[in-house]
Amino acid sequence: MRAIVTGGAGFIGSHLAAALALRGDQVTVVDNLASGNVKKVHPSANFQQLDIRSEEARQLVASERPDVVFHLAAQTDVQQSLQHSCYDADVNVRGTINLLEGCREAGSKLVFASTSAVYGDLEKLQISEQDPARPISFYGLSKWAAESYIQLYSKLYGLPYTVLRFSNVFGPGQTAKGEGGVVAVFLERLKSGEPVSIHGDGGQTRDFIYVGDIVSALLAAATRGEGQTLHASTAVSVAVNELADLLGRIHGKELVRIRKPGRKGDIRHSCLDNRNARETLLWQPEHTLKEGLTTAYLAAMQNDSRG
Repeated sequence: MRAIVTGGAGFIGSHLAAALALRGDQVTVVDNLASGNVKKVHPSANFQQLDIRSEEARQLVASERPDVVFHLAAQTDVQQSLQHSCYDADVNVRGTINLLEGCREAGSKLVFASTSAVYGDLEKLQISEQDPARPISFYGLSKWAAESYIQLYSKLYGLPYTVLRFSNVFGPGQTAKGEGGVVAVFLERLKSGEPVSIHGDGGQTRDFIYVGDIVSALLAAATRGEGQTLHASTAVSVAVNELADLLGRIHGKELVRIRKPGRKGDIRHSCLDNRNARETLLWQPEHTLKEGLTTAYLAAMQNDSRG
């Protein structure tokens, strides 16, 4: 398979590109290195330092004619989206449209990395794909808009796609920035011997999924899930306080905590039903939270960039 991975020098993208390369696929990584690190790019991948909004990126997709474009490059920081909404929309919406044009010319399938943030605060124990999108951050809104463009491109031009809405992804190589980075933030604090900051009462819940399980979902979506939007998640709800407790047990010492006010745009509860992804992609998450956290913890303590 010929694949292009946008954001392939970033956290999830580098794991995906490595998995593709290791199974013998032809991989091109597209990344502008705004937040990515070229050292994370698999040595057998063809690296192109390009912005997804550029004409060069569109031309690359059109000329290489990959079987699939895994579109992971994005502005992913909720707080940054609130401060710089124009930039957030430019990267996440215009960048996606640019790649869609390339895919339309090439006849390539697009696998799009979306987010649970499109739902906002629905106050449901588990969210299904049929629930309404009501984002409460510009990040969630821009990803939802990008999804809508993908769906319309498919309707107008027959462009094949699968959208995966990720829950909170964590694992080795994640930086303490962006959506879902609370695990990386906690690990960074642990390593430096500093207390961890918990915004609000710590009762807010998330559905934490290990990056290896996200990679397997992305690989499955390359050939399945045609024209569908699916949840890549564990469907298990975990409070931030519980997360801190578990990390403390792995560390062998209770985490010292500092309470801070809640933040604008933060969702109180988020847990995604993954039944449709299980049935459609023939996929399921294989790592427990403890297993994934232990791997991420050991990698962080050893300064491992990918694990």
